[in-house]
Amino acid sequence: MTEAIEARRRDPDRRERILEAAADLVAERGYHEVGMTDIGAAAGITGSAIYRHFEGKSAVLATMFDRVIDDLSAGAAKIAESDAEPLEALRALIRGQIRFVIDDRTLAQVYYHEIANLPVEDRRRLRRKQRLYLEEWVHQLATLRPGTSDAELRARVHAAIAAIQSVLRYHSGLAADQLEDLIEDAAERVLTGTRDGLS
Repeated sequence: MTEAIEARRRDPDRRERILEAAADLVAERGYHEVGMTDIGAAAGITGSAIYRHFEGKSAVLATMFDRVIDDLSAGAAKIAESDAEPLEALRALIRGQIRFVIDDRTLAQVYYHEIANLPVEDRRRLRRKQRLYLEEWVHQLATLRPGTSDAELRARVHAAIAAIQSVLRYHSGLAADQLEDLIEDAAERVLTGTRDGLS
């Protein structure tokens, strides 16, 4: 085995480069317009070399999406384990979602637009993870709004997240900090009825 081949196999960044390249290409062209050869070229490897890390293009996409929801869920779990009051916990959940859509905009866009292209079993697994993540939002909001129906709590949570993710569909022209403050304000108002909690 040559040193060059050994170095490629030991490259710890290759998997990350594949995921980043795939996210950029799929965001730009759409899932069906991107092939393994395209991803490999963008990652600086051959298309066939990707199969050492992933079974196929859908597996690359599923890995990206698993990472997204796992990271969000890990953040939600930390919030749940903290001593934060319900309103502060909700604010932390809002900020976590905002960081995702602002700091990882390309990946967030791919997640938002391309999840339907995954195989059925991958979609079902991810939907289960999403439901568990959303349950933490619902739990914190229920504590803050006792007596509110489960249907309304869930509607408010979905509406708040939709408000945050709306920035993925357009370029606001606002500075990042101004945009973050605006959508944080909008999400909190949807959840609680006012920026400063319940009146």
